[in-house]
Amino acid sequence: MLTLYSYWRSSAAYRVRIALGLKGLAYRQVPVHLVKDGGQQHAADYKALNPQELVPLLVEGDARIAQSLAILEYLDETHPQPGLLPRDALQRAQVRALALHIACDIHPLNNLRVLQYLSGPLGVADEAKSAWIRHWVETGLHAVEEGVANWSGPLSLGERPGYFEACLIPQLYNARRFDCDLSACPRLLAIAARCEPLEAFQQAAPEAQPDAQ
Repeated sequence: MLTLYSYWRSSAAYRVRIALGLKGLAYRQVPVHLVKDGGQQHAADYKALNPQELVPLLVEGDARIAQSLAILEYLDETHPQPGLLPRDALQRAQVRALALHIACDIHPLNNLRVLQYLSGPLGVADEAKSAWIRHWVETGLHAVEEGVANWSGPLSLGERPGYFEACLIPQLYNARRFDCDLSACPRLLAIAARCEPLEAFQQAAPEAQPDAQ
């Protein structure tokens, strides 16, 4: 069985939980608390599994796959149906570009370890840190909003969510958590309204996880 090392509020782990749900794959979840005990991801036993000291980590047999997008690609290649990406090469590239913008350009700037460094060694006040988060999340999501403007269907796979939505919904969760202004993102909010009621998204939601607090 697949084993997912996860943290309930990690948006990267949230992406993988959505993808596993969309594919209907059973998995065992092992919580790794990113704050408790100084961050359980830094413990020697977990570091031995994942030297990056991050979640998620997917384990299948002797295979260990870190990084959420690498995991999504692995799942799509080893369990191809239902697919997470469009069949058309150009459409696949466009979906990947938007997903990468979320995962690599937006998410890292509101990631827990970055925020801890701002508050700790750099001594950034809470108000300034919140302004930092909102600026980068809103700026990034505005670009994603433009990126979906010419889609032929309501979701990345027409009527079906996939790779892109697995990245978008966790980032919108973070945006709401940090009180970002999403009024300029009606298309993204419409995508969320279609996805969030679906079972795969409901079961993957942070509050539905066994370690939710």
